[in-house]
Amino acid sequence: MLEADTLNKDVCLGIDVGSVSINIVLVDRDNEVLFSSYTRTEGQPLPSVRRALADMFDNMGGLNIVAAGATGSGRQLAGLLIGADVVKNEITAHATATVTYHPDVRTIFEIGGQDSKIIVIRNQMVTDFAMNTICAAGTGSFLDHQAERLKVPIQEFGDLALSATSSVRIAGRCTVFAESDMIAKQQYGFSKAEIIRGLCEALVRNYINNLGRGREMLPPFVFQGGVACNKGIAAAFKQEIGQDVIIPRHFTVMGAIGAAILAREQADLTGKPTTYRGKKALATEFNPSSFACNGCPNVCEVVKVTMDGEVVAIWGDKCGKWASSLVPVV
Repeated sequence: MLEADTLNKDVCLGIDVGSVSINIVLVDRDNEVLFSSYTRTEGQPLPSVRRALADMFDNMGGLNIVAAGATGSGRQLAGLLIGADVVKNEITAHATATVTYHPDVRTIFEIGGQDSKIIVIRNQMVTDFAMNTICAAGTGSFLDHQAERLKVPIQEFGDLALSATSSVRIAGRCTVFAESDMIAKQQYGFSKAEIIRGLCEALVRNYINNLGRGREMLPPFVFQGGVACNKGIAAAFKQEIGQDVIIPRHFTVMGAIGAAILAREQADLTGKPTTYRGKKALATEFNPSSFACNGCPNVCEVVKVTMDGEVVAIWGDKCGKWASSLVPVV
């Protein structure tokens, strides 16, 4: 429950809708997070967004939402649902939150449930970035799968990696190679701790080689996203780059925090009242349908969402071809 002195405060809402989870935060003018939640989409983003919002309404007490922002791969739908004042891409949202809390940051490592990003910051501005949305190697969903396969709770994954006195080299270029190599190393008799440590090191090498290639990575380094809770991955980053890595206090919800801050800045700039819809969002009905995109060998199943006959959001494409623009589908 919220503390008594937070009641009746003006706050900004930020929502980050990804392929694996939905993060919601309420942030005050001092950038303090007064409420945060994490909800898995479980393959049903629409009901999950409503469930996350209902939880927020039940727990926000007397807080007064004066601006709202949305980000993530499902930002268009979320923005329409809540009546967002701003809808921003993940790069902008993550960079905004990180610069707010760590003004001197120059390189951001972000690894979420299904994708990973590197963001280069100079003078508190984004100067370069790269995203990996095609390969799941190193993302939260891949680590969850390996933890389940090894019968190790994901909460213990990082500690077990740090307990290993030595590691074994794992091929981390892709999920298929990594899993096959892990199975082979198990058959050779290496311990789970050694294999997990080797996996963490392999995934970080893959991240640096793919996303960091050709980019000037300078300290201070900030590591965020759900995977930042994995001590093994964090230690592997430190070992690979030879520098300390900062993990923000609210590392799991930095995208949502950035969306909330951007919404507040927009409100301050325009002076216009918020378009936030409040509890009306829970009653909004959308109609989803799907089609197969044949634009590349991935042949993604793309979900098209309509409201009153109008296309309002698109989900499911790995490359962003459809999700980045609301082009009518025929």
